Amino acid sequence: MAAPFRFGIFDAAPRRACPVRASEWLKGFMMTATFAAASAFAQGSTAAADATAYNLLVGTYTAGGKSEGIDVFRFDPATGQVRPLSSVKTVNPSYLVVSRDQRYVYAVNELPGDNGPATERGGISAFTFDPQAGRLTFINQVSSEGNDPCYLSLSPDGRYLLAANYSVAADPGGSFAVFPLQEGGRVGTAVLVVHQQGGGPVQGRQDNAHVHSTVFTPDGRYLFTQDLGNDKLYEYRYTNDGSRGLISPTPEGYVQMPAGSGPRHLVFDAGGHYAYLTSELAGTVTTLQYANGTLKPLQTLKLTAPGFKGKIGAGAIHLSPDGRFLYATNRGDANEIVIFAVDPSDGMLRPVGRQSTLGRTPREFAIDPTGRWLIVGNQDSDTAYVFRRDPATGMLTQPTRLDIGSPVDFKFTPSS
Repeated sequence: MAAPFRFGIFDAAPRRACPVRASEWLKGFMMTATFAAASAFAQGSTAAADATAYNLLVGTYTAGGKSEGIDVFRFDPATGQVRPLSSVKTVNPSYLVVSRDQRYVYAVNELPGDNGPATERGGISAFTFDPQAGRLTFINQVSSEGNDPCYLSLSPDGRYLLAANYSVAADPGGSFAVFPLQEGGRVGTAVLVVHQQGGGPVQGRQDNAHVHSTVFTPDGRYLFTQDLGNDKLYEYRYTNDGSRGLISPTPEGYVQMPAGSGPRHLVFDAGGHYAYLTSELAGTVTTLQYANGTLKPLQTLKLTAPGFKGKIGAGAIHLSPDGRFLYATNRGDANEIVIFAVDPSDGMLRPVGRQSTLGRTPREFAIDPTGRWLIVGNQDSDTAYVFRRDPATGMLTQPTRLDIGSPVDFKFTPSS
């Protein structure tokens, strides 16, 4: 069955950019604990990775006044220590993506939010990035052509930036938009907007479509968009030579997930054989087999511990750099990271542990490139924690607290 959708092409003039001011040092940051020097226990990490410092970019919500925008830190993979470098003002940069050459950073401006006017559109902001100084400089901003943008991804060839517009309001409803990337890192106005339609059985959360992520397949030929509102994973073909149109639906159209499950985020394994999905409303992780633009569900596991009775809310999902372990956050009353071992023979998951995030609402997290550290943000506690990660067992230990206003996204980049 083909997926219902509407295409809209926009070539309006760019919106006037919001003023942005960078500060040399991050104000109000306090590290309340530090790591002792870490032993070189990481298996599979290289000497080069151990010797390299990284930049850590943190996206935040600014509406509460506890953050000004994007914070930049220097991260030492030998010790797990973090020190502030700079910050840049921009509204609600709740999701970030870094260009492949590390020269540019793109952020959503998640507006209008739960209580804002439905007529207000979100934005996409572009910045140049100096990795040695750890400094962002504003380039331009364009409309996201929808409400509440919450996810960004780069096309495999690096020519386009895609944004998922969640859209709390039924009008305009959930959509995703495609933006050309121009010389000097500028974001052009959208060349394609796709509105997904329909809803699900959960009142107040599935009254209309809610596009929550846009994920390209490892082979670069297909795009999957996860719709929390109508329980579908939409399948699109990506054709950068224009022979089939830039993005077009596949004959299958979509994968139907269980009613009321609320698909959120999707991640592929490095080999491109399996994908893993968090479903926010059901609080589950699903293993899917991938081949030639289609996904087939194989296994679904609950994130909650046996007997758990509180509120749930599956969030972010990431694989360890070596692909041996999968991590997913569960918010609500659980507020933990659930750890799974991955069977390399068939991609199946086996629960091996769970770790409290030591705060409320862990929306996103990231594993550093060496695989020895994991940082998670507690959106409603204004804290983040850096955990030591054991590459052999996947377990998380020795947390160090960072005080950051409403942290919601994390990206590691090389510092040189």
